[in-house]
Amino acid sequence: MKEPSLETIELEMAILFRRITSITDNKRYGNLDRSAYLLLHQISSHGSAGVKTLADEFHLDISTVSRQAAALEAKGYVYRIPDPTDGRAYSLQITELGARELRECKEARLARFAELLKNWSEDECRTFGQLLEKFNRTFL
Repeated sequence: MKEPSLETIELEMAILFRRITSITDNKRYGNLDRSAYLLLHQISSHGSAGVKTLADEFHLDISTVSRQAAALEAKGYVYRIPDPTDGRAYSLQITELGARELRECKEARLARFAELLKNWSEDECRTFGQLLEKFNRTFL
């Protein structure tokens, strides 16, 4: 890859992170912060999940995910399912309240992206989505 391409990607990613952070900080697009949204989305999409599985998925320390999970539990968004073979372990399952908050947040986020991308063609949106997905997979 040529240096100018890397420079463009680096700068545009920095700008993107800044803009996404400002949206998240203002919480204008739903009630869930980024970590809560991602954890709830993962649990909702794949069924119940343990803290270790979630930590592995997001490349985070178990202690970080455990704190985030505790916050979700305190808000009533998830509940614990004890592991029958290991009394110390548990899985998290999304509650009706958690599913509703996730749905409302996702709808708000989708509406915001629809507004931002309203002048893009379907082909441009599909290509952008595919490239973002490919980029995110490079971190695995």
